[in-house]
Amino acid sequence: MKTRYLGLADYHETWQAMRDYTDTRTDEDADELWVCEHPPVYTLGQAGRQEHILNTADIPVVQSDRGGQVTYHGPGQVVIYTLVNLRRSNLGVRDMVVRLENSVIGLLAAHGIEAAGRRDAPGVYVGEAKIAALGLRVRRGCTYHGLAMNIDADLSPFKGIDPCGYRGMSVTSTQELGLSVPKKQIIEQLVSQVHQQLHAC
Repeated sequence: MKTRYLGLADYHETWQAMRDYTDTRTDEDADELWVCEHPPVYTLGQAGRQEHILNTADIPVVQSDRGGQVTYHGPGQVVIYTLVNLRRSNLGVRDMVVRLENSVIGLLAAHGIEAAGRRDAPGVYVGEAKIAALGLRVRRGCTYHGLAMNIDADLSPFKGIDPCGYRGMSVTSTQELGLSVPKKQIIEQLVSQVHQQLHAC
């Protein structure tokens, strides 16, 4: 599995590149993780409803082809896109979601923070507050999109939406939880956790 670090990357361009890779990859091509942050953007998943967007405050809204409802991406939030051949890995979509959730849970546990996933609302939660969102798309037996975890992001844009379609859902970050570890180190640890989870299949 290859890991590519894209830095601060435009959402539209990254999304198109993921689709292009998925449409042209062969069974011999390696799975890839694309690690990045995005300029401020709201994204609506395939099931997303406009009523869950309350106040965009001039932040652009993109209708995406991932699963799930509405979420926010912005600087200080690490996004790991998982371009994985499910057929080759013998993974189902639910397996993939659980492994990505476990990556975040494992990272936080290593720093003494207890977190958990929720079957009714995929993602990772510390108490009632969501720290990581997940959304996948499967095409040609392969996934793209992935997970997004808040590190030192400005969380105020989440007040402009019903996060993942849930009115009043609390959102948190590693910074808000008092984790004083450099962002680069957290990203590296999360990437390592994702590699471990996906190599366990």
